[in-house]
Amino acid sequence: MSALLEVKNLKMHFPVKEGILLRTGAYNKAVDGVSLTINAGETLGLVGESGCGKSTLGRCIIRLYDPTEGEIVFEEINITRMQGKSLLPIRRHIQMIFQDPMESLNSRHTVGDILEEPFIVQNIGKSEWRKKRVRELLDIVGLPARSVSRYPFEFSGGQRQRIGIARSVALNPKLIICDEPVSALDVSIQSQILNLLIDLQKEFNLSYLFIAHDLAVVKHISDRIAIMYLGKIVESGGSQEIYHHPKHPYTRSLISAIPSPDPHNKSKRQVLTGDVPSPINPPSGCSFHPRCPHVQDQCKHNRPELRTTSSASQIIACHFDV
Repeated sequence: MSALLEVKNLKMHFPVKEGILLRTGAYNKAVDGVSLTINAGETLGLVGESGCGKSTLGRCIIRLYDPTEGEIVFEEINITRMQGKSLLPIRRHIQMIFQDPMESLNSRHTVGDILEEPFIVQNIGKSEWRKKRVRELLDIVGLPARSVSRYPFEFSGGQRQRIGIARSVALNPKLIICDEPVSALDVSIQSQILNLLIDLQKEFNLSYLFIAHDLAVVKHISDRIAIMYLGKIVESGGSQEIYHHPKHPYTRSLISAIPSPDPHNKSKRQVLTGDVPSPINPPSGCSFHPRCPHVQDQCKHNRPELRTTSSASQIIACHFDV
């Protein structure tokens, strides 16, 4: 059985303009050779610090950006260089939930207009059917039917995100890119949104690429987890394996930063020193070596390739099993 989505050695390098003539002097290597797969009905969690390239990767997959190199294959169709109208049928099957619903919802349109627009763009149904479907979508995400005549600013943050979710599932997509959909919400609302996403996945057999910086949130919803650092995947594996048996030093530091609800749990935190290097001028060798507590000379000069760990349960980009 082939994967629903395959990303192969994807790169997104943004030119950095310099001087009076604005010539390209360097490149911001936001995504620098990422490969991953997502199967039907599966959730892949993508975790990393701010600025590591997670959101850029998601926007490349949905083709908001044109990748510099690599391939994006959706249902065995290479969509990497598709443009314009040829992308229209693909966009019906790949949707996105953005981090800030207020920024992604048109404040001048009513909720009814916002949810009806996907059907108009895809030329699906007549006006009466579309309006009925909009009311059904509101019911699916737990909002009253009277919301159709209201504007986004009249809702709370959690309600606005429900509107964004309703829009993302309107066309019955197969894959949804969730770009930190709960990070801007109160903790009490986060669990409601996560449970809604889980329920929708079961009901419509959705696949998710769930982007976040909080491993505790990702563990709750993901089947597999990929850890991203400075534009590259440094570890991937099953959700439970990553959470309970992290192999890469960077993953271990992220796990140790998760607050424990047990006051008697005195687990030692692995605090990282230094700042995240610039993606414009990344370090030689292993990009994590300036902050790694286990760094050796080999790490400074040789870039580690992704490999299977000795236990064969995870894939890591590290010279050593630490």
